[in-house]
Amino acid sequence: MKLTALEARVIGCLLEKEKTTPEQYPLSLNGLTLACNQKSSREPVMNLTESEVQSTLDSLNKKRLISEQSGFGSRVVKYKHRFCNTEFSALQLSQAQVAIICLLLLRGPQTPGELRTRSNRLHPFSDVAEVESALMELNQLDSPLVQQLPREPGKRECRFTELLSETSDNLSTDDLSVIPSNTDNPEPHSTALADRVSQLELEVAELKQLVLQLKSNN
Repeated sequence: MKLTALEARVIGCLLEKEKTTPEQYPLSLNGLTLACNQKSSREPVMNLTESEVQSTLDSLNKKRLISEQSGFGSRVVKYKHRFCNTEFSALQLSQAQVAIICLLLLRGPQTPGELRTRSNRLHPFSDVAEVESALMELNQLDSPLVQQLPREPGKRECRFTELLSETSDNLSTDDLSVIPSNTDNPEPHSTALADRVSQLELEVAELKQLVLQLKSNN
């Protein structure tokens, strides 16, 4: 499975909305376009037309990764994913794993701390160690879905990237590192205070983004 950037955005949105707004899922073309173009929880922010989203849906349909659904008495076609955890998909993931894949598709490479902070509406991780455990599981599948990136200078945590989209093709072999399979002597976790500070910084950044979005709407 290899997704284009637009296909990754569409699949990520369908995974997200299935969990966060089940009453609106499956999504219409208009609803999916709005989800793809959200200014919050998206990196990068896109400005796709309905025509572009429809073209992407057609491509995903050929790959058997989405299906169409029409409600009784309604002419509006709605779309749902067949990416995982369906009778049509061989890929069966836990809710924790789905949350991580969803976030990586929508926001690109992230640290375990960022994934935990941003996953509240998708899956309630109890701590960073639980996120790291889910990442390990995704990395050790027969066809790994995530990979660890080398630690960036001045950064406390390594980031992880998904291996489903063309984004990973832009990374050289040197950019990727294997997650150690030996967990008998794991690297000590950062202190609780440092984790809390990191989480608060992320929450403040997202609140600032939300305030700016509200101001622009007014």
